[in-house]
Amino acid sequence: MPKTIGNPLSWSADAVGSAVGYLSQATVSTGRDHAVDMPRVQRIDSEDLRDALRKGLEDMGYFRSDVIFVCLVYPMIGLVLATAAVQGSLHLLFPILSGFALVGPVAAVGLYEMSRRREAGLETDWSALADVVRSPRFGAILALALFHLVIFMAWIMAANLIFKATLGSQTLWTLGSFAQAVTGTPEGWAMIGIGMAVGFVFATAVLAISAVSFPLLLDRDVGLVQAVVTSVRVLRRNPETMALWGLIVASALLLGALPALLGLVLVMPLLGHASWHLYRAAVA
Repeated sequence: MPKTIGNPLSWSADAVGSAVGYLSQATVSTGRDHAVDMPRVQRIDSEDLRDALRKGLEDMGYFRSDVIFVCLVYPMIGLVLATAAVQGSLHLLFPILSGFALVGPVAAVGLYEMSRRREAGLETDWSALADVVRSPRFGAILALALFHLVIFMAWIMAANLIFKATLGSQTLWTLGSFAQAVTGTPEGWAMIGIGMAVGFVFATAVLAISAVSFPLLLDRDVGLVQAVVTSVRVLRRNPETMALWGLIVASALLLGALPALLGLVLVMPLLGHASWHLYRAAVA
């Protein structure tokens, strides 16, 4: 199949290499580390998840058009990447769409800031994104965002390797023939099984490092190390609850992606605002 402009694999390796290089430089000045006491994490349960979702829905209703404006770019980027996959690397269509959950915490940073400002009684709108850029911990936020990009690229490259090891020997020209090969051959089911297992590892890693790290960086004078370690500690102290939260997020993103990704315009603000309130419940 001829190469096309926008083939995801054509920029994956370069993006991973440049992001890793920038990340190593950015983390040099990402704030405090051992000079600050670690934040205290708390036990949370399913009632806290319901409360976070309820408050997230209230925030979403309060900001209305602002959150839709902020989140509109998310499905637009997804449609561009999906179109590129269909034209150049059809087997990467699902990995790209499912991999959006790996960069969701980055896309929601502006929503965290909006919820933070509303909770503090400050006037705010979509321009709160500028406050994120002016934050003294923006370097740490940017470094963590780049790390999520690295994880996303690594997932795409892993998905491509899985495809080559299973169905790579077949020539798949159309969406119909690809779907038939995936669901109608042992190699296709092997690709599904291996892909789901590997994807679960990536998703768990992102949940561990970003469950509360971005909100914590926006809210307190901590560095990148404290934020990530605190997020991991939240997951370790509340494994069942955080597993349920991960399932809720994955299910919501799946439902939002079904109508040509347009549902993400509503799903993203709900999850973003709810994640802020979950952070407030999990970190004392």
